[in-house]
Amino acid sequence: MSVLQKSFLTLTPIRHWMVGLTAARLCSQKSKPAVASKLPYRVKLTGGKRHSWCACGHSKKQPFCDGAHKKFAPDLPPLRFVPEKDTTAMLCGCKRTGSPPYCDGTHFKVIFRSIRDFVLPRKSS
Repeated sequence: MSVLQKSFLTLTPIRHWMVGLTAARLCSQKSKPAVASKLPYRVKLTGGKRHSWCACGHSKKQPFCDGAHKKFAPDLPPLRFVPEKDTTAMLCGCKRTGSPPYCDGTHFKVIFRSIRDFVLPRKSS
């Protein structure tokens, strides 16, 4: 295990949805995920059932994976997770969350950048 992986694992608390996630996978991503939605998806999750959250943003079945990452972002596979009980959750649509697959409010930054870029267009050189 590399020093980077050890430091990542010691700084990040392990949550039930992170079971299949490895530090190496988080650190080796080259593609940036596409923003599928600037707002989270409110979905009903079935406890004990495995769900695949789209991490690349290209799926037509958002927020869940339809295999589009194989063509558009092969280094961004879906995050598979199993909720403990039936629940309604807010799953991230902007794909920038710090607590995947759940929304942590990061989409506000994405919305702000869109507004800023619209109001203050970049100067052309």
